[in-house]
Amino acid sequence: MSLRSFTVYDIFGRNALLTPEGVAVAGPGEKRITFKNLLEEVDALAVGLSDKGIGAGDRIAILALNHPRFFTLMGAAAALGAVVVPINWRLSEEEIRYILGDCTPKILAADAAQMSRARDTAPDGTEIYAFDTPEGTIQALDSLINRNGILPLASVNPEDPFCIIYTAAVEGKPRGAILSHENLAVGNVQLGARLGITPADAYLNMLPLFHITGLNLALSTLHVGGKNVVIEKFDEKQALELTQKEKISLLGSFPPILSRLTAQLEKEKYDVSSLRIVLGLDGPDNIKPFEEKTGATFWILYGQTETTGLVTFSPAMEKPGSAGRPGYLMKMRLVDDADNEVGPKESGEIIVQGPLVFSGYWGQDALNERTFRNDWHHTGDMGRIDEEGYLFFAGRKPEKELIKPGGENVYPAEVEEVILQCPDVESVSVIGVPDKQFGEGIKAICVLKSGASLKEEDLIEFVAARIARYKKPKYVQFVTELPVKPDGAIDRNRVKEIFGGNS
Repeated sequence: MSLRSFTVYDIFGRNALLTPEGVAVAGPGEKRITFKNLLEEVDALAVGLSDKGIGAGDRIAILALNHPRFFTLMGAAAALGAVVVPINWRLSEEEIRYILGDCTPKILAADAAQMSRARDTAPDGTEIYAFDTPEGTIQALDSLINRNGILPLASVNPEDPFCIIYTAAVEGKPRGAILSHENLAVGNVQLGARLGITPADAYLNMLPLFHITGLNLALSTLHVGGKNVVIEKFDEKQALELTQKEKISLLGSFPPILSRLTAQLEKEKYDVSSLRIVLGLDGPDNIKPFEEKTGATFWILYGQTETTGLVTFSPAMEKPGSAGRPGYLMKMRLVDDADNEVGPKESGEIIVQGPLVFSGYWGQDALNERTFRNDWHHTGDMGRIDEEGYLFFAGRKPEKELIKPGGENVYPAEVEEVILQCPDVESVSVIGVPDKQFGEGIKAICVLKSGASLKEEDLIEFVAARIARYKKPKYVQFVTELPVKPDGAIDRNRVKEIFGGNS
């Protein structure tokens, strides 16, 4: 540990010293964990993990819905220099199995809802622990608690890995983005300063903690000494009841969260006067009525897991249609394919520098070299900047084509690969189309083999049985042929022009 280091573990110590009796985490029911109690739990778990041989660089995977134990485990891992791997529980078992095989964790912690999948997907030699009640041979995570041992604080540097978050599969397999202690600590400071988060704020953890935006908002609130209120997953009625009860001031949102909250506010009356900021993605048609109903301000954003979340963010109605302006600690340029800066208002690839840029993809040296060429992180996303510095998103580069239903990342190539496994399908092109419910929907345009007959719903379920259900097409269209380029490859741009509607 260096003279000027500050790690994620130091966040827990800071708050235990400054506001020991302040509420750090509010869980289900009336459960409250103070900052003092949280540090005690973190330290005791860290001792127990060390007793099991967990140390610097070892991976600890989490497969669970949102749970107060996330915070304890993150703090304990940070104290030891271990690396947290929060896994998207919406993925298929095959995808989870791949991630666990790739990151090779020593320990996998799971909640009751995910325990059977944890058992089925964990590699040999991985010890499984239950967040809650132990099941059979599976011990509770609390069994590792050791309050009598001496905490063996590791020599952790800010640039050391803190977590690995697996992103969508560009080339068929998810890739683990490594985020350092510095990435998260600096990101907390940037977000806290820009949004004005203080110890008086309360954040409702309804975005999943395996998602970078959910993790950002949770850790930023923790960092400044605010209160984290934890629910397993989004439910509009529960979210509004807790906003009223816990005086929630901060939310994260991806479609269709905002529209569902507004609809619930139309049905029942709630006191949401404490709510001041909602951060996420949505369109003006949903943002305006929500702001009018609540008095809160919706902040729009652009970012990636690879940039520790936010590159740009601003109040959405400050410049409708934009993705906001760059954060305080982010350098951003728009460039052509040769990395030459494009002219004003021209579209170019978004590349960034700064302390929030991730360390690289786990075990992907060649990809890292390509991504970090010329000492800039190449996002693969396209944009343009107006005269006031607002970024306008302009799609993705062909090799990074991406669809975002409800804030999740889905690469068309991954869905196409699965669809082509269907014996009735000759060729396919998967594109994103406008969708009122999720902002963007997945559409598959398919050519069937001669004599084949296939129903739309059958193809959708075929995909859902093989990869995460949120990656399945919402729309399917069967055609006699797809447009192709002179070299015979499917012309994706023409596909979008012809079939870009959602029906």
